[in-house]
Amino acid sequence: MEAIDSNSSTKPSSLRWKILRRALLRRPASNLDNQSETGSGVEQISRKATRGFNLIPCSFLENRSEENSDSLSIKDAVSSSRDAPFCYTLPLPNSPQLVLHQRVNDLVDLNDFEVCNRFNIDNTGLVCQWPSEDVLAYYCLSHADMFRHKRVIELGSGYGLAGLVVAIATEALEVVITDGNPQVVDYIQRNIITNSSVFGGTEVKSMVLHWGQENVSDISNTFDVIIASDCTFFKEFHEGLAETMKFLLKKEGPSEALLFSPKRGDSLEKFLAKVEGSGLNFSIDNKYDTEIWGRHQRFLYGDDSWPNYEMDHCYPLLVKITW
Repeated sequence: MEAIDSNSSTKPSSLRWKILRRALLRRPASNLDNQSETGSGVEQISRKATRGFNLIPCSFLENRSEENSDSLSIKDAVSSSRDAPFCYTLPLPNSPQLVLHQRVNDLVDLNDFEVCNRFNIDNTGLVCQWPSEDVLAYYCLSHADMFRHKRVIELGSGYGLAGLVVAIATEALEVVITDGNPQVVDYIQRNIITNSSVFGGTEVKSMVLHWGQENVSDISNTFDVIIASDCTFFKEFHEGLAETMKFLLKKEGPSEALLFSPKRGDSLEKFLAKVEGSGLNFSIDNKYDTEIWGRHQRFLYGDDSWPNYEMDHCYPLLVKITW
């Protein structure tokens, strides 16, 4: 997420490359480096807060033994040496808990980029739990009735927080949690197995799903609710995402997609143009939850735990997409 001074002529992408260069060199910056980057705008790149809006309390689990050894035998499962288990305590009666295995912070592997190139996907699902996913999960908890006895699919889910929250807390009929990155889906499946004892009667599945590729005709027009967060950053995927939502949404009876996304310049606007062009309808709401709006206001006016917090790039709007 970037929040750049409007007077700066340097593009956010150029500033990110400077940060990447600094990280790859892995040596103290020389005087020349310091001179060239001081005042360049690098320090204005917004860093994500530790846990974003922190709507669902989260803690690191130390010395945790696996409850189900099968979770370690998933094909192509990620190495446990670079994983960390985190416990999310849902703000509900009896405080149910959700355990997610995630990549260790600040750890990257060159193989990650090879996979991205091979499948023409991005790597954002492995980076961290993004703030919009936190907001989506909290919103789903607050509107649990809309998922009861429904078929639900999450797109671009990352580690699967929101989809798993729906599976645990809403009595959904079925929840399918998807991502285009097979490495990410390995994590999703592991997290499904880890939490399987608390799903009740809800059927929960993982799936590799590439937007715009209609090679899964068996799930065409079958979902009552689509959920997604922060999926409009890369404009080259806009058309595929819009077509996938149209492909998946059930035509008979009420159905809708719930997308949480910041504006990010004109990125969200351009995506919604693709939605409209595909024949779907949409509405936008920026004040959809009192608690989320209150935290947003605090970040804007006084809470400095999120450096350079700025609405356009950090606060997710709620977009509802329907037939």
